[in-house]
Amino acid sequence: MSARLALTDQAEDLIGVFTDELVAAGLTPWPSVVNGARGFCARYPTPAAFCAASVDEQLELRSHQRRFACWLMVTARMPVSAEYLARADLRLGAISARHYPDLRAKFADVAGMLGSDEVWVRAQWSALAQLAAMHGVRPQDVGADQLNTGGGELLTAFAHPNHPKAGHVLRSSLVRLRATLFHAGITDTPPRLHRPQTGQVSATQWATVPPALAETAHRYLAQIELSLRPSSVRIAEQALRELATFLTREASEVACVADIRRHHIEAYKLWLASRPRAGGGTLHRHTIRGHLTTLRCFFERVSEWDYPDAPPRPLIFAGDLPIPDQPLPRFLDDAASTKLLRAARADSDPFTRLVIEILARTGLRKGELMNLAIDAVVQIGSAYWLRVPVGKLHNDRYIPLHPQLKTMLDEWLADRPEILRSDLIFLDRGRPIPAARVDRALTKVAEAAGIARVTAHQLRHTLATQAINRGMSLEAIAALLGHRTMAMTMVYARIADRTVADEYFAVTEKVEALYDAKPQQLPADAEGAEMLKLRREMHSRMLGNGHCARPVEMDCHFESICESCTFFVTTIEFRPTLQRQRDDAAEKGQVGRQKVFEGILGRLDGEAS
Repeated sequence: MSARLALTDQAEDLIGVFTDELVAAGLTPWPSVVNGARGFCARYPTPAAFCAASVDEQLELRSHQRRFACWLMVTARMPVSAEYLARADLRLGAISARHYPDLRAKFADVAGMLGSDEVWVRAQWSALAQLAAMHGVRPQDVGADQLNTGGGELLTAFAHPNHPKAGHVLRSSLVRLRATLFHAGITDTPPRLHRPQTGQVSATQWATVPPALAETAHRYLAQIELSLRPSSVRIAEQALRELATFLTREASEVACVADIRRHHIEAYKLWLASRPRAGGGTLHRHTIRGHLTTLRCFFERVSEWDYPDAPPRPLIFAGDLPIPDQPLPRFLDDAASTKLLRAARADSDPFTRLVIEILARTGLRKGELMNLAIDAVVQIGSAYWLRVPVGKLHNDRYIPLHPQLKTMLDEWLADRPEILRSDLIFLDRGRPIPAARVDRALTKVAEAAGIARVTAHQLRHTLATQAINRGMSLEAIAALLGHRTMAMTMVYARIADRTVADEYFAVTEKVEALYDAKPQQLPADAEGAEMLKLRREMHSRMLGNGHCARPVEMDCHFESICESCTFFVTTIEFRPTLQRQRDDAAEKGQVGRQKVFEGILGRLDGEAS
């Protein structure tokens, strides 16, 4: 052996381990491969020497030398930089799969169960091998920290200024990889839907803010984080960051909170009112009110908490807050609601069918639906209830569960893979479902039903409106919807206040009587075409024991069994006819028909009493 290739004992031992592992993996240690390893060790006596070299020098390795270098990487013997991985274009995934076949097989099973095909499985495994090589660990030892730090470094290294979509596959692979590693038991951090760039943008903007101003804001955020929900803290951080960057740009004299004056707030209000929103147009007054309310709370708290740079006087007052509109809830009428449910039940997607049924029958908020756990269905006595997770108003509640909906939930959970570590009912590739998926399901069903755009909150309003129209008490509706105060429920009373309607028509009749003490029926020829049409329609809807209140646009599926229809209406004057029909059914042994008439008679007797 020449002096140039003279190796240290440590290098000789390392090459020996390399050849042994090749044989164990079923590969032949060809002389060219061994010579490549010896050439690498002659140039870099230790893996640390290779790590200390520049990236340009590292890229000078020959093919067989790179093979030995790849073996050092996948066996956690030589960490490398993200830049080197991006420029070297190594096949670490294939090499890592040969050294960890059992882990690779388990990884593929879990990824496939989460909806990834073989192409995405290979892409995820390749990303995992690169992360492991960057941190000098084995693939099974990659944790959340390596995913967070290494993932960002890889995306930066693979980005290309002339190719906006560069690294798109890697970005998607890293998102899927989080879910696969969690459900495979390699990491313990549940995958979440988030935007990695959000934190980077926030840090970049805060870096431009005067240090004293940024310090006070972050001190405040650290305190409210102990008592508020994460979403509330994010909203507060966004509002403070927006004000701080505005002051940095427009008022350079402001170095801390104590330097803020009323004219700064007035200028910020004018800017906020003209600020465009993502969907086009300017900010809604509800959004502006929310921003100003958050800032008002901030200024009041830093004064109450005796911060050293608290403002000398109040800066935002109640008069600064835009008066919010109080529109009535948008809901679907009975006809539109019926069309929507029929379209949902006809849909081929089980997720769509189940989600629409849950929203329509329970009145859940969209966030509550997304956070339902697999143990949400509980049995109390002989009935089943749906346990709603603590959500927007920090309260827990139970909702009666319709038997049909209980069956649908059981079928959904029966098809759910047991290997999933998450306790959520609804998952998308191992992660919590995004809100957009629920919106897409609603949009698809609404289009199939031939009605306008429908939201999850509209179905919530629809359920409440249907309940109050059918006599449910406000207290029961508040418990059903999880309202904290009755004031939140009273809005539905504004939709269908029967007392107001009854008193209105009573007064109207009295007023008309003042003008015509002896009301006379108009002649037929004086009624007009529309009145005649209405009279004919009402006559056609008269029944022997009541009348039909079905909307004209709805099809009738009951035909000769009107008494079983929800639109059947009757009064006490038809009781003798109903009594005779009940007796006739009893004589003929028609038990079902007899029970229908007994129920109607019971309701009439109850109303009469």
